[in-house]
Amino acid sequence: MPPALMPPAWPRPARAAATALAALAVMLATAAAQAQAQPVPAPAAAAEPEVVVVNGCPLWPYAQCPGADLRHANLVGRDLRGVNFRGARLARADLRSANLAGAVLDGADLTGAHGYALNAPGASFREARLVGASFEQARFFRADFSGADLRGASLEMARLNFAQFVGARLVDANLQEAKFVASNLRDAEFDGNLLRFAIFPDTLMDGCRGCPLDRR
Repeated sequence: MPPALMPPAWPRPARAAATALAALAVMLATAAAQAQAQPVPAPAAAAEPEVVVVNGCPLWPYAQCPGADLRHANLVGRDLRGVNFRGARLARADLRSANLAGAVLDGADLTGAHGYALNAPGASFREARLVGASFEQARFFRADFSGADLRGASLEMARLNFAQFVGARLVDANLQEAKFVASNLRDAEFDGNLLRFAIFPDTLMDGCRGCPLDRR
Protein backbone atom coordinates (compact mmCIF):
# COMPACT_ATOMS: atom_id res chain seq x y z
CA MET A 1 0.00 0.00 0.00
CA PRO A 2 1.36 3.40 -0.83
CA PRO A 3 2.55 5.28 2.24
CA ALA A 4 -0.03 8.02 1.72
CA LEU A 5 -2.94 5.50 2.10
CA MET A 6 -1.75 3.66 5.29
CA PRO A 7 -3.83 4.34 8.49
CA PRO A 8 -2.04 6.53 10.96
CA ALA A 9 -0.43 4.58 13.81
CA TRP A 10 -1.46 5.51 17.42
CA PRO A 11 1.29 6.92 19.54
CA ARG A 12 2.48 4.47 22.18
CA PRO A 13 1.14 6.51 25.16
CA ALA A 14 -2.34 6.60 23.65
CA ARG A 15 -2.31 2.83 23.08
CA ALA A 16 -1.23 2.26 26.71
CA ALA A 17 -4.02 4.50 28.05
CA ALA A 18 -6.63 2.73 25.94
CA THR A 19 -5.41 -0.65 27.19
CA ALA A 20 -5.59 0.53 30.84
CA LEU A 21 -9.12 1.86 30.39
CA ALA A 22 -10.24 -1.41 28.82
CA ALA A 23 -8.74 -3.38 31.72
CA LEU A 24 -10.46 -1.09 34.26
CA ALA A 25 -13.80 -1.55 32.50
CA VAL A 26 -13.39 -5.33 32.66
CA MET A 27 -12.55 -5.15 36.40
CA LEU A 28 -15.58 -2.96 37.16
CA ALA A 29 -17.90 -5.25 35.20
CA THR A 30 -16.53 -8.30 37.03
CA ALA A 31 -16.96 -6.62 40.46
CA ALA A 32 -20.54 -5.62 39.62
CA ALA A 33 -21.37 -9.17 38.58
CA GLN A 34 -19.89 -10.57 41.78
CA ALA A 35 -21.81 -8.06 43.92
CA GLN A 36 -25.07 -9.05 42.25
CA ALA A 37 -24.31 -12.70 42.84
CA GLN A 38 -23.74 -12.17 46.59
CA PRO A 39 -26.87 -12.70 48.75
CA VAL A 40 -28.15 -9.54 50.44
CA PRO A 41 -27.91 -9.94 54.22
CA ALA A 42 -31.20 -9.60 56.09
CA PRO A 43 -31.48 -6.54 58.33
CA ALA A 44 -30.59 -7.23 61.93
CA ALA A 45 -33.60 -7.68 64.16
CA ALA A 46 -34.21 -4.85 66.60
CA ALA A 47 -33.16 -5.72 70.13
CA GLU A 48 -36.11 -6.56 72.31
CA PRO A 49 -36.48 -4.23 75.32
CA GLU A 50 -35.45 -5.78 78.58
CA VAL A 51 -38.43 -6.96 80.56
CA VAL A 52 -37.99 -6.69 84.32
CA VAL A 53 -40.59 -8.19 86.64
CA VAL A 54 -40.44 -7.53 90.38
CA ASN A 55 -42.75 -9.55 92.60
CA GLY A 56 -45.11 -10.13 89.70
CA CYS A 57 -45.12 -6.50 88.54
CA PRO A 58 -43.75 -5.90 85.01
CA LEU A 59 -41.86 -2.63 84.98
CA TRP A 60 -43.06 -1.14 81.71
CA PRO A 61 -45.46 1.66 80.70
CA TYR A 62 -49.14 1.29 81.68
CA ALA A 63 -48.52 -1.84 83.77
CA GLN A 64 -51.31 -2.84 86.17
CA CYS A 65 -49.67 -3.38 89.57
CA PRO A 66 -52.12 -2.26 92.28
CA GLY A 67 -50.87 -3.24 95.72
CA ALA A 68 -47.53 -4.47 94.35
CA ASP A 69 -44.65 -4.98 96.78
CA LEU A 70 -41.81 -2.86 95.39
CA ARG A 71 -40.08 -1.96 98.63
CA HIS A 72 -36.41 -1.09 98.07
CA ALA A 73 -36.89 -1.76 94.33
CA ASN A 74 -34.37 -0.31 91.88
CA LEU A 75 -36.49 1.74 89.48
CA VAL A 76 -33.79 4.17 88.39
CA GLY A 77 -34.56 5.64 84.97
CA ARG A 78 -37.51 3.28 84.38
CA ASP A 79 -40.25 4.30 81.95
CA LEU A 80 -43.35 3.82 84.10
CA ARG A 81 -45.78 6.09 82.28
CA GLY A 82 -49.39 5.54 83.23
CA VAL A 83 -48.68 2.61 85.56
CA ASN A 84 -51.26 1.65 88.16
CA PHE A 85 -49.43 1.59 91.50
CA ARG A 86 -52.57 2.23 93.51
CA GLY A 87 -51.93 1.09 97.09
CA ALA A 88 -48.48 -0.24 96.15
CA ARG A 89 -45.67 -0.53 98.68
CA LEU A 90 -42.77 1.55 97.42
CA ALA A 91 -41.03 2.37 100.70
CA ARG A 92 -37.40 3.32 100.06
CA ALA A 93 -37.73 2.52 96.37
CA ASP A 94 -35.16 4.20 94.13
CA LEU A 95 -37.06 6.30 91.58
CA ARG A 96 -34.26 8.60 90.51
CA SER A 97 -34.84 9.97 86.99
CA ALA A 98 -37.78 7.58 86.51
CA ASN A 99 -40.78 8.57 84.38
CA LEU A 100 -44.13 8.38 86.23
CA ALA A 101 -46.06 10.69 83.92
CA GLY A 102 -49.78 10.09 84.38
CA ALA A 103 -49.17 7.25 86.86
CA VAL A 104 -51.67 6.43 89.63
CA LEU A 105 -50.18 6.03 93.11
CA ASP A 106 -53.26 6.78 95.19
CA GLY A 107 -52.87 5.36 98.69
CA ALA A 108 -49.36 4.07 97.91
CA ASP A 109 -46.63 3.97 100.57
CA LEU A 110 -43.53 5.85 99.39
CA THR A 111 -41.98 6.34 102.81
CA GLY A 112 -38.31 7.26 102.38
CA ALA A 113 -38.44 6.83 98.60
CA HIS A 114 -35.66 8.44 96.54
CA GLY A 115 -36.86 10.37 93.52
CA TYR A 116 -34.20 12.84 92.49
CA ALA A 117 -35.13 14.38 89.10
CA LEU A 118 -38.28 12.23 88.97
CA ASN A 119 -40.60 13.11 86.08
CA ALA A 120 -44.23 12.78 87.19
CA PRO A 121 -46.48 15.33 85.44
CA GLY A 122 -50.15 14.55 85.88
CA ALA A 123 -49.42 11.73 88.33
CA SER A 124 -51.87 11.08 91.18
CA PHE A 125 -50.62 10.63 94.77
CA ARG A 126 -53.97 11.10 96.49
CA GLU A 127 -53.86 9.91 100.14
CA ALA A 128 -50.36 8.54 99.52
CA ARG A 129 -47.76 8.32 102.28
CA LEU A 130 -44.56 10.16 101.33
CA VAL A 131 -43.05 10.67 104.79
CA GLY A 132 -39.33 11.42 104.52
CA ALA A 133 -39.34 10.95 100.73
CA SER A 134 -36.74 12.83 98.67
CA PHE A 135 -37.89 14.44 95.43
CA GLU A 136 -35.26 17.10 94.80
CA GLN A 137 -35.56 18.70 91.35
CA ALA A 138 -38.56 16.54 90.52
CA ARG A 139 -41.22 17.67 88.05
CA PHE A 140 -44.79 17.42 89.33
CA PHE A 141 -46.70 19.63 86.90
CA ARG A 142 -50.45 19.14 87.54
CA ALA A 143 -49.77 16.26 89.94
CA ASP A 144 -52.38 15.55 92.63
CA PHE A 145 -51.21 15.20 96.25
CA SER A 146 -54.63 15.79 97.80
CA GLY A 147 -54.75 14.27 101.28
CA ALA A 148 -51.16 13.02 100.99
CA ASP A 149 -48.79 12.86 103.98
CA LEU A 150 -45.53 14.64 103.11
CA ARG A 151 -44.12 15.12 106.60
CA GLY A 152 -40.35 15.54 106.50
CA ALA A 153 -40.27 15.16 102.73
CA SER A 154 -37.84 17.05 100.53
CA LEU A 155 -39.19 18.90 97.50
CA GLU A 156 -36.19 21.15 97.13
CA MET A 157 -36.14 22.83 93.72
CA ALA A 158 -39.18 20.77 92.68
CA ARG A 159 -41.54 22.17 90.04
CA LEU A 160 -45.07 22.03 91.38
CA ASN A 161 -46.92 24.17 88.85
CA PHE A 162 -50.70 23.66 89.05
CA ALA A 163 -50.21 20.81 91.55
CA GLN A 164 -53.02 19.92 93.97
CA PHE A 165 -52.28 19.74 97.72
CA VAL A 166 -55.85 19.96 98.99
CA GLY A 167 -55.87 18.77 102.61
CA ALA A 168 -52.28 17.53 102.34
CA ARG A 169 -49.81 17.50 105.24
CA LEU A 170 -46.68 19.48 104.37
CA VAL A 171 -44.98 19.64 107.76
CA ASP A 172 -41.25 19.96 108.53
CA ALA A 173 -40.56 19.55 104.81
CA ASN A 174 -37.67 20.92 102.80
CA LEU A 175 -39.29 23.24 100.24
CA GLN A 176 -36.30 25.42 99.45
CA GLU A 177 -36.50 26.87 95.93
CA ALA A 178 -39.68 24.88 95.25
CA LYS A 179 -41.99 26.47 92.70
CA PHE A 180 -45.66 26.40 93.74
CA VAL A 181 -46.92 28.27 90.67
CA ALA A 182 -50.74 28.41 90.60
CA SER A 183 -50.85 25.42 92.97
CA ASN A 184 -53.74 24.56 95.27
CA LEU A 185 -52.98 24.41 99.02
CA ARG A 186 -56.56 24.69 100.16
CA ASP A 187 -57.12 23.24 103.67
CA ALA A 188 -53.52 21.95 103.75
CA GLU A 189 -51.45 21.66 106.92
CA PHE A 190 -48.33 23.71 106.25
CA ASP A 191 -46.02 24.21 109.20
CA GLY A 192 -42.30 24.15 110.09
CA ASN A 193 -41.15 24.01 106.47
CA LEU A 194 -37.92 25.36 105.01
CA LEU A 195 -39.05 27.97 102.51
CA ARG A 196 -35.83 29.69 101.45
CA PHE A 197 -36.38 31.04 97.92
CA ALA A 198 -39.62 29.06 97.52
CA ILE A 199 -42.21 30.89 95.42
CA PHE A 200 -46.02 30.78 95.52
CA PRO A 201 -47.36 33.02 92.72
CA ASP A 202 -51.13 32.72 92.23
CA THR A 203 -51.30 29.82 94.70
CA LEU A 204 -54.65 29.14 96.36
CA MET A 205 -54.26 29.02 100.16
CA ASP A 206 -57.85 29.21 101.42
CA GLY A 207 -58.16 27.39 104.73
CA CYS A 208 -54.47 26.48 104.75
CA ARG A 209 -52.98 26.24 108.25
CA GLY A 210 -49.55 27.89 108.32
CA CYS A 211 -49.31 28.84 104.65
CA PRO A 212 -47.20 31.97 103.89
CA LEU A 213 -50.12 34.12 102.80
CA ASP A 214 -47.79 37.08 102.15
CA ARG A 215 -45.99 35.18 99.38
CA ARG A 216 -48.92 34.64 97.04
